[in-house]
Amino acid sequence: MQIEENKSYRISLLHLGFRPFFLLGSVFAVIAVALWLWILSFGGWLASSELTIFQWHAHEMLYGYTLAVIAGFLLTAVGNWTGEKTISGVPLLLLALCWLLARVMPLIDHPQAMLIMASLDIVFNVILCIAILVPILKVRQWKHLSIWTKIVFLLAGNILFYLGLFNILENGIQLGIYAALYIILSLIMLMGRRVIPFFIERGVESPVTLVNYRWLDLSSLFLMLAFIIVEVFVVMPVWATIIAAILAVLHGIRLYGWYAKGIWQRPLLWSLYVGYGWMVAGFVLRALSGWIELNPMFAVHAFTYGGIGMLTIGMMARVALGHTGRDVFNPPKVLNTIFILLFSGSVVRVILPIIFPNYYSTLILVSQVLWIVAFIEFVLTYSSMLIKPRVDGKHG
Repeated sequence: MQIEENKSYRISLLHLGFRPFFLLGSVFAVIAVALWLWILSFGGWLASSELTIFQWHAHEMLYGYTLAVIAGFLLTAVGNWTGEKTISGVPLLLLALCWLLARVMPLIDHPQAMLIMASLDIVFNVILCIAILVPILKVRQWKHLSIWTKIVFLLAGNILFYLGLFNILENGIQLGIYAALYIILSLIMLMGRRVIPFFIERGVESPVTLVNYRWLDLSSLFLMLAFIIVEVFVVMPVWATIIAAILAVLHGIRLYGWYAKGIWQRPLLWSLYVGYGWMVAGFVLRALSGWIELNPMFAVHAFTYGGIGMLTIGMMARVALGHTGRDVFNPPKVLNTIFILLFSGSVVRVILPIIFPNYYSTLILVSQVLWIVAFIEFVLTYSSMLIKPRVDGKHG
């Protein structure tokens, strides 16, 4: 066993979870959106006839791309928090292959493709839950269970999606997709509260102490739970609109308390700050859609393209630098370009269609191109870091 473990360590890509999952996730972000562009704008199609193109796009961006980034982050972070080793080597390779093969299935013309995809996806979700839980239980760090439970909820959401896909649960597809969206947002808000102010306080050049409020942390947590219930499961549009407006105010206050002028000189700081700002914008747009005639998908894409997109690529950029022995205060200069491209794409996808509805199709195409270019730049910049050993010679 020890010999096999040492052999696996020679492959740097399998040292820690962030390496394979950040690489696979960022490459998939390019391929999935390029395929989505081809389908929407140039008459492309999926091999699978059981999934509509919209269901495929929503599922794969949430349970595919985003969950890969979350897996890479948590499999790395939990090891740091607990001091316990998380999976690496062959087990990590098998977990990554499980995720990858599930992504390939909709592109294969086979009568059992969706059943295979569902099986692989659920197995991946279950193993990820176990891999995150074991180190937490070993050291009894119960405070991290709040994060782990959200991964369990994502497992449940994915099960709902597939129950709907196989006509076992009515409305299961929609429940699974929107549950995933808001559970991911709640996880990002929880993690953002832990790391964004920490990064800003240590990252700006002049000393700064950011403001956080305990009452805001607790109220936003419970209100987000209430929002998920009335928005997704017990549909109560009026209450969902009211709670979304309150959440916009609360997270706006939080964001104001985190502001420091020095973030604009640090791409790894302003990208996270702006990404969190897009989530606030998402709640604003969701509230407005309940009061005026406004397409609710603008809120969804403020949450996803702007919020999840910018925050995940920003976290991947920082974590990959730190855990490969590089200086997070002197990141690659191309990061500014990457983040500006993604921010511009968010504006083109969310804001401009509201102002110029007659150009909706063209704006969607432009936003897809900007996303693809941003992630291609990220892959070209970071793939060698993720594949090669740490520059300081340490394991990790």
